[in-house]
Amino acid sequence: MSDTALQIQSLLREDRVLEVRLAEVPVPAPAADEVLVRVEAAPINPSDLGLLFGTADMTTARATGTPERPVIEADVPENAMRMMTGRIGQALPVGNEGAGTVVAAGDDPSAQALMGRTVGVFGGELYSQYRCVKAPQCLPLHEGTTAEQGASCFVNPMTALGMVETMVMEGHKALVHTAAASNLGQMLNRICIADGVPLVNIVRKPEQEALLRDLGAAHVVNSAADSFGDDLTAALRETGATLAFDAIGGGRLAGTILGCMEAVAVEQMDAYSRYGSDVFKQVYIYGALDYTPTTINRNFGFSWAVGGWLLPNFLQRAGGERMQRMQRRVADELTSTFASHYTARVSLAEALTLEALSVYGRQATGQKFLVTPQA
Repeated sequence: MSDTALQIQSLLREDRVLEVRLAEVPVPAPAADEVLVRVEAAPINPSDLGLLFGTADMTTARATGTPERPVIEADVPENAMRMMTGRIGQALPVGNEGAGTVVAAGDDPSAQALMGRTVGVFGGELYSQYRCVKAPQCLPLHEGTTAEQGASCFVNPMTALGMVETMVMEGHKALVHTAAASNLGQMLNRICIADGVPLVNIVRKPEQEALLRDLGAAHVVNSAADSFGDDLTAALRETGATLAFDAIGGGRLAGTILGCMEAVAVEQMDAYSRYGSDVFKQVYIYGALDYTPTTINRNFGFSWAVGGWLLPNFLQRAGGERMQRMQRRVADELTSTFASHYTARVSLAEALTLEALSVYGRQATGQKFLVTPQA
């Protein structure tokens, strides 16, 4: 093993240029309770793009460097620099999750138990050839499970399970999910079918409707259809869903969901109230596919909330026992319920090409990239 390894880093310069590059970094030696993982696969998730490219204007993206040490540069608008001043001059490693083989371990029994195992890892810096982490940050994969199969074992599976657990913890009985044809959305659909949880899937294209229906989804509505409001209201009436998770973020969709939930609740009221129904309705925004402002037209009474939902925050609230139960289920169902599918595999250097960026940067449904750091 070499003393150094390659790692993708994102650097914001004072001249308002964001620079994403391959850096050569030392391979660390694990402490007593740590393991060194040879990273073999790491997905590019929407949550990774925020750190990779921040608020840079990607229409200005340009390739520099060499084929072996490529660099992507992009300009950051002046008004966006105010949100990014805290990271000026910092070379930040990227990659929320991945999987690989433990090649060195500290003396602690928890670390030694992982020696030679294929593990999933969460904790950042996974677009690297090697990553040193605490032993509890690893999810040991079942024998025969590959690093590619385990690469997406945390963000999407734990998010999808976290949505269902949130529903249970907060006393709702059904869910609404937007951008529902995504890898995460397909996982959530499989969980809800298996667990008997009513789920309303919101998509934007007819082919996404067909995809989810082929996967057994009972309720799929198209937000681009003229009948969207009526279709959504009918699905909410049938499922009783009062909790939604919104990956879009901007625009009117969150408000439309609340309005349709209120319409169903009002239908069930015995008497008119100028304050609307007392049925509590919640929309959690967990993504930002649309960066425009979230527009709320308050036509849904006073019993409602819109808030943010972030997986690490949820896990803190859920507690260790619930989190361990969720992780066991992910490991047990990694090649079925929580299987991820990739349309392209790229090396660290190939990930920093304009050709690859033009695809994975769109965050399009069905275009999930896997980084293979050892290639």
